[in-house]
Formats: sequence, structure tokens, C-alpha cells
Amino acid sequence: MPASPFAQGPVVLILGDSLSAGYGIDLERGWVALLEQRLQASGLPHQVVNASLSGETSGGGLTRLPALLERHRPAVVVIELGANDGLRGLGLDRLRANLESMIAHAKTAGARVLLIGVRLPPNYGAAYTQGFQGVFSALAQGYGLPLVPDLLQGVAEEWDLMQADALHPTAEAQPRLLDNLWTALEPLLLETAQALGRRDGP
Repeated sequence: MPASPFAQGPVVLILGDSLSAGYGIDLERGWVALLEQRLQASGLPHQVVNASLSGETSGGGLTRLPALLERHRPAVVVIELGANDGLRGLGLDRLRANLESMIAHAKTAGARVLLIGVRLPPNYGAAYTQGFQGVFSALAQGYGLPLVPDLLQGVAEEWDLMQADALHPTAEAQPRLLDNLWTALEPLLLETAQALGRRDGP
């Protein structure tokens, strides 16, 4: 039987789409791999489990999350989903319901949650794009969660940092993605590392 995740360090579960799955680039250059390197360099004990899938939607993530929580028992869950819903024009009520259910599942399992959003292209119309952003901010405020409102901030505007499809960042952009979320993620990592120390202490 495999060892408990906490025997190896608190687990950070990344539940995302192609932006976290390293679409179009070598996995070792993606922001999740860079996160693992930063954790080691920072002396933090966490282990990263990347459960991201290219093309994943909030509905797909919700379906997969319960089994992932049971298997990995994460201390931190990073939810980076919704972009594919937005690109398909999913109703905002459904998007909110899916994300809210994922947050509830994670919190019930005892995990801290980081919510990550993206900005949709302007051709989807101001009402929908603003409403899309509002879903993430409202959930973060309502549940008291840290929020990264735009994972691609400072990247999507730079054509040389985006792949030819204009949707996915290049390998060179990945350090910026990690920096965009690190400020919100680091406090959760410190909290869970301290909690592990209290459990293991005398």
C-alpha cells in the first residue's frame, strides 16, 4: 500500500485545463513543473499532483474531483478551470454552480482552495466577459478564497509569449504564469507546512 501523502509532505492538487497541463510545450517547462522546483528551492515540503487535462471544463473537473480528493488527500487544491466553458459560451449560472461545488468538495475534505481565472477574448461581448470574471470574484469573496483573477496577466498581451493559436502561452511565458499565482499560493503553502509541523511535533 502506498504511503500516506502526508508522510511525504502535504499535497498540492492542481485541477486545471491546458494552461496547467502544458499544452504545446515540454511538461518540464510548464508552470506546474516550475512550481515543484520553486517548492524545493524554498524548502517547502509539499508534493505536487497535476491532475490537469487539456480541454477540461468545470463540469469535467467536478466529476473527477471527488476521486482525486479521496486518493491524494490534498492540503491545497488549485482550481484553474472555466476557460473552456467560457470559450464555448456556457451559461454563467452553470459555471458558477460547477465551481461552487468543487470549492465545497475541497473544503469539506479539509483542503485550502486557490481559485484561478482567465480573461476571455473581447469578441465574446462585454456582458459575457464581465459576467465571466464576476463569477470568479464573487465565489472568492463569498468563500473567503484567494483569487488569481487572470493567470495570463502580462502574457496574453504579448504576442511573442503566445503560441500560434493565440490561446496558449509559450514555454518562455511559464515563469510569468507561476509568478502571477505565487503571491496568492505561497500563504496557503506556509499555512499547510506549519499545520504539518504541529501534527508531527511533540
